Amino acid sequence: MTREKGIILAARLISMAFTPFYLPTVGLVALFMFSYMSQMPWSYKFQLLTMVYLLTVVVPSVLIHFYRRHQGWSLIDLGQKERRAVPYVISILCYFLCIYLMELLHIPHFMMTIVTAALFIQITCAMINVWWKISTHTAAIGGVAGALFVFAEFFGFNPIWWLSLTFILAGILGTSRMILRQHSLAQVIAGFFVGAVCAIIGILFL
Repeated sequence: MTREKGIILAARLISMAFTPFYLPTVGLVALFMFSYMSQMPWSYKFQLLTMVYLLTVVVPSVLIHFYRRHQGWSLIDLGQKERRAVPYVISILCYFLCIYLMELLHIPHFMMTIVTAALFIQITCAMINVWWKISTHTAAIGGVAGALFVFAEFFGFNPIWWLSLTFILAGILGTSRMILRQHSLAQVIAGFFVGAVCAIIGILFL
């Protein structure tokens, strides 16, 4: 394997590992680690994380995969701005379903704000995508940074190491998206800031 092929393979693996859908799961894990919610029973936390992971990661990923295969598109083809509308709709509907089920199960509101903030990011990126292609990958990790900032203020912990790790991962992920020629530098940076701002607004006000 040549060096160039190795770099492209690494970029693809990083893009696959850090799917845009992981924000709700990561946000809930952070809540369970840094807040009073860490005292909740493990069985309750596991069941909630499993439900959120299935509805916000597994289901949209599988449905988008089948849609892409049905259209005969590669992952690169699906990255074109004009072809991202249906995947956005699929993910948004899955997030709405997750919030609806959390309402039915009377999940505490603050937990629901994590999924609501992620939904807000998805909707905002979908609206921007009508005119300009923006990176949902970096929007998701920007959302993680925004959520960490809010949680640190609410629960009084020092987020510096977690934020530093998030920024490093954001740099690696953004570089990977540019290596794969899916986004420009402006689209990667804009995605991060859109995700961070939407997460802060979503958690504080929605």
